[in-house]
Amino acid sequence: MLLCFRFKNFRSLHDQGEISFCVGRKPAQTYYDVDLDGQRLNKVIAVIGPNGAGKTHVLGALASLSRFIVSSFSSPIDSLSFSMLLHSLSHPDKETKLETEFMMAGLKYRYHVVIRDCAVAKESLYVQESRSYRYVFVREGAEETCSYKQKGFGGPEFGISQARKVGGTVSILSAAERYGVKLAQAIVSYFRRYTQNLSATARTRFDHIKKAGKFFHDNKSLFPLMVQIMKDCDLGLDHVEIDVVNSVDDSGAPQILFLPHGCHGSAGGGFRVPFPLESSGTQTALILLTKLLPVLAQGGVAIIDEIDNDLHPHLLPQILALFRDADTNPHHAQLIFTCHTPEVLNLLGKHQVCLVEKQNHESETWRLDEITGLRADDNLYAKYMAGALGAVPDVIG
Repeated sequence: MLLCFRFKNFRSLHDQGEISFCVGRKPAQTYYDVDLDGQRLNKVIAVIGPNGAGKTHVLGALASLSRFIVSSFSSPIDSLSFSMLLHSLSHPDKETKLETEFMMAGLKYRYHVVIRDCAVAKESLYVQESRSYRYVFVREGAEETCSYKQKGFGGPEFGISQARKVGGTVSILSAAERYGVKLAQAIVSYFRRYTQNLSATARTRFDHIKKAGKFFHDNKSLFPLMVQIMKDCDLGLDHVEIDVVNSVDDSGAPQILFLPHGCHGSAGGGFRVPFPLESSGTQTALILLTKLLPVLAQGGVAIIDEIDNDLHPHLLPQILALFRDADTNPHHAQLIFTCHTPEVLNLLGKHQVCLVEKQNHESETWRLDEITGLRADDNLYAKYMAGALGAVPDVIG
């Protein structure tokens, strides 16, 4: 499970910041946290703040780090894209630092990467032994200038000579996974169970609907749960069907489309509606489930930006309940999301809510339980709406 992640000089997040899923023993037990291997952890974190505050950048730090670990070897990133992906826009001359701590197979790991001049300046992995951490590998620089050491990591499959050849925009973990290093394979497999809806490329709503149709056509084990959730959300659906359609792409080449249809009951016997003609909220719910259900089925972390986009506020508790209840979340999957629905403060504890605000083009984030004097039984919603907690729009009336 994810313990925390940290960032510095990432997009608008210039100063050192941290999002922690660790709870401690003081807060009262809630349905949205879990005790695991002696560690109490949040299953859900909400990130709230005004438009343009940097909430998406907070999620982007974790999403970018997981993508770097998983796919940087198979999909090398050019230096310009790498810089735009990770660096601060206001401080491009300074280092970007990303770090995460996570628990896997009963062990705690700390992974750290520093980006300077569009390349990896330092990358390291540590594992906790007793009360202290020991290094698994430490890399400084890349390729010809690389300094590298490892302990119980690479072996004959991935030695020091191979590590020194890894490019400046490629993760050692991503490369070692391809060389068959078992620990690297386990860690990459863990981060593959992260899903997210942040995308660097623009897609139309129809593109997302087609992708959702293919997803549920290919993942038949998740299809019944998707249908049940869509029905439970009172969207007027009796069922969802996916039509397989032969078509052609823009170049005239043949392609197969998977087009979902909503099935609605009526006194006249019912009717079907292609999903592009369903309401925006119904479309959003289907697309959102492609990110949530895989994580709930196998464990991992869902990173969801604007989870309440186009959804009625009453649907948000039902979505969060998927992570709360053991029957729908047997593997302790975690969710971090941004939203503009302040009513979420009535659902979560102060240790499960982070606020973000921006001043002078730089974003700052803090967890509500870091605010001195804020009690667990305080009305968080009322205090936030009154502006007592900060991170509200500065509206001039």
